[in-house]
Amino acid sequence: MKFDRFEDIITWQKSKDLCKEIYLLFENSKDYSFKDQIQRASVSIMNNIAEGYERHTNNEFKHFLYISKGSCGEVRSMLILALELGKINKTDFDRLYKQSEDISKMLSGLIKTL
Repeated sequence: MKFDRFEDIITWQKSKDLCKEIYLLFENSKDYSFKDQIQRASVSIMNNIAEGYERHTNNEFKHFLYISKGSCGEVRSMLILALELGKINKTDFDRLYKQSEDISKMLSGLIKTL
């Protein structure tokens, strides 16, 4: 699998979209620590893909993809908490949870390919 730029990686593109949605959904939240944590976790997904790719070795790329996968789990965990605390509705939860699951599966595929 060959990419010329990390921006060409579909998983990075989808994680950027998830990150934007998380930012928009929580932008007016007054729970600043919760908002900060879920936003940082979502940024971590896309940024670790980019950072790992820019290292230009498969081993380092794989390492950063694992970190990105961990951040995906953190986002899902926080989405569950957000739903249970009434910070988001079920429709937003279902959509974002599914996106995060899909990204995690894509990350697993990239890891296996490397």
